[in-house]
Amino acid sequence: MSAQPEPVSIPPHQPRLLVMKFGGTLMGSSRAIRHSASLVKRSTVLGTLVVVVVSAMTGVTNGLLKLADAAEAGDIAFANDEIAIMRNRHFTAAQELGAAPDSETVREIREMHETLRQAVYGVYLLRELTPRSRDLIVSFGERLSAPLMALALAQDGLKSHHLTGGQAGILTDSHFGNAKPLPTTYTRVKDRLDGLLGAGMTPVVAGFMGETVKGAISTLGRGGTDFTATIVGAALHADEVWTWKDVDGFMSADPRSVPRARTIVQLSYGEVMELAYFGAKVLHPLAVTPLQDHGIPLRVKSAADPDFAGTLVVADAVTLPGQSVKAVTAIKGVSIITVSGAGILGVPEVVADLFNTLARENITLLMVSQSSSMSNVSLAVQSASAERTVAALRTPLAGRQLQVDIQEGVAVLAIVGAGMRGTKGVAARLFGALATEDINILMISQGSSELNISVAIEEKDVDSATREVHGAFGLDGDVPA
Repeated sequence: MSAQPEPVSIPPHQPRLLVMKFGGTLMGSSRAIRHSASLVKRSTVLGTLVVVVVSAMTGVTNGLLKLADAAEAGDIAFANDEIAIMRNRHFTAAQELGAAPDSETVREIREMHETLRQAVYGVYLLRELTPRSRDLIVSFGERLSAPLMALALAQDGLKSHHLTGGQAGILTDSHFGNAKPLPTTYTRVKDRLDGLLGAGMTPVVAGFMGETVKGAISTLGRGGTDFTATIVGAALHADEVWTWKDVDGFMSADPRSVPRARTIVQLSYGEVMELAYFGAKVLHPLAVTPLQDHGIPLRVKSAADPDFAGTLVVADAVTLPGQSVKAVTAIKGVSIITVSGAGILGVPEVVADLFNTLARENITLLMVSQSSSMSNVSLAVQSASAERTVAALRTPLAGRQLQVDIQEGVAVLAIVGAGMRGTKGVAARLFGALATEDINILMISQGSSELNISVAIEEKDVDSATREVHGAFGLDGDVPA
C-alpha cells in the first residue's frame, strides 16, 4: 500500500494593509472630513485593511501656539476667546457629521476643551511656557480631530476606534517639540493596533504626538503626522503608506514660484529626505526613515483626484539617462551665523564645542562651512532659531578671541537627484544659472551622497533663482520618473 502524501498547509490569504494619513486641509471642515472618510471606504470595500492617521483641522495648530504664547504673556482673555472659537468649530463639525448633542463624540470634545482651558490657565498663572507644556497644549489639535474622523467613518458604515499617539503605542524620548520614537515603539504599536484590526475596526490615530516613558505627551515636530503614519506603517509591515494631500504629489519645484513645475512620478527614500529637509513641505524630513528597513513604499496622493497615481517613494527609484536633477527646492527665512577670529585657529576643540552645544540645544543646522584657513566657521540656521543659537554659543566662546556675526535675509536653494552621482558638470550648470540672474552665492555645500548641492543666497533672489535653475536642468517640461 503506497504511502499517502502529507497534506499541504496553505496559509490563509492576508488582506492588503494600508496606512492613510490625512493632513490639515483634508480635516479642515465637516465636508473635508466626510470626503476623507470616503477615501478610506474606497479601499475598505475592496477588502483592504486601513489604519487612519489624522492631522489637526486647518489652522488649529497655529491657533494653539498663539493662545499658549498669549497665556504666557498674561493675556488670558485672548487665550480663552481663542479656545471658545476652537470649541465652537469642533462642535459645529461634529454636529454637521451627525453627532447628537448628548453623543459620546460631543462629550469628548467638551471634556478635551475643558482640559485645554485648564492647561492654558496653568501657563497663565505661572507665566511660563515650557516645551513640555507647549507640547501638551498643541497636541489638542490632533486629539480633537481624531473623534471627528471616527464619526465620519461611522456614518459610512465603518466600525472605528480613535486613539492618541501614546495610546497607539508611540513611545518617544523627552525632546519635547521634536521628539523621536524609541525602539520599543514598533512592538507596542503592532500589539495595540493588531487587535483592533483583527476585530474588524478601522483605527484612527491622532498624528504628530507620542508619549514619554513617564506618560507625558510629546510631539514629533511640525509635519509630524507624516512621521506618525510611517511609524505605524513600519510597525504593522503595511503594504504601503498613503499620505493624502491637496497636491498631486512631489513637484519639481514649488508651483507658486515655478508655474511650470510638474509632478515627479517616482523618488527614492534618499531623494525624498533631501527634498523634505531642504524645504519641500510635502513630507516631514524623517517620515521615510521607519520605512527603509522594511522597503515599504510610500505614496503621496491627491485627495481631489484619487485615481491619479501621485508620487511613489521606494528604495531604488528609476532615474532616466541624462536626468541628473529631479527637483529644485528652497528654504526661506534663514540666517548665517559666522564665528571667526584668532581663537579658532589651530584649536579643533572649539569647533567640537560649537557642535556639541548646538546638539544639546536641539538646534538644526541647514548648512555648515569652514574656511580653508580654519579661521571661521559659518552656520546656516532658521532665522527663528538665530538668537537662540547665538545665546547657546556664548558659553563655548567665552574667554576666546572670537567674533560672532549674523547675516539675515538668507535662503538656501538646493538641487536634488540621484542622477547627480558621478555626473560631470552639474555644479557648473547650477552656478551658471545663478550667474545668469546675477545672483551672489554666500555658502556652498554638497553632501557626500551626491544627492544634492545646496547654496545660500539672498532671500530676495530665491524665486527668480529657482525658476532659472529649474529651466537650466530641463525641468520645465514633463518630469518623468
